Amino acid sequence: MAGTLYLCATPIGNLGDMSPRILETLRQADLIAAEDTRNSLKLLNHFDIHTPMTSYHEFNKVEKAAVLIEQLRQERILP
Repeated sequence: MAGTLYLCATPIGNLGDMSPRILETLRQADLIAAEDTRNSLKLLNHFDIHTPMTSYHEFNKVEKAAVLIEQLRQERILP
């Protein structure tokens, strides 16, 4: 069976807009792929979330998508 991918929209500027459901999803995930790891790290630190994170943005999306999809297929996530 393949892994599961969750897409979570995070707030811009107001951390009070984070929903409990998104926070729980981020805590339980094996890996977070973030467009801006610096801003995402601030958010994760604020909510005491220690899930490993990797970058996923416009300039690496083709290569990184292939890696992430293969990891999902094999149910192994490597930061």
